[in-house]
Amino acid sequence: MAHVHVTLRYFDGCPSWRTADERVREALERTGRTDVELRYERVETQADAERLAFVGSPTILVDGVDPFAVADAPSGLACRVYPTPEGLRGSPTVDQLVAVLAAAVPPT
Repeated sequence: MAHVHVTLRYFDGCPSWRTADERVREALERTGRTDVELRYERVETQADAERLAFVGSPTILVDGVDPFAVADAPSGLACRVYPTPEGLRGSPTVDQLVAVLAAAVPPT
């Protein structure tokens, strides 16, 4: 299994990143992805948000790619929402994250 990097980008003013962190960790447990390195990247300024093309907190990147990306989403220090089976929420569901992690590196 190849090594996978997951980055959780957030800013302190958004409480949803902590829920996302818990859900990412649970998804990692469910998938048995012991090869994943989980990193945290705090976005502190609007300039940082623009430089990183940060579309809101939390943003979850898998090997540098946002699997939940929406075309033309604006950059900025804002709380992000995700479409889930329960409607718009501040974080993807654990099941959505499990699907993303399972697809990150197909089984060999």
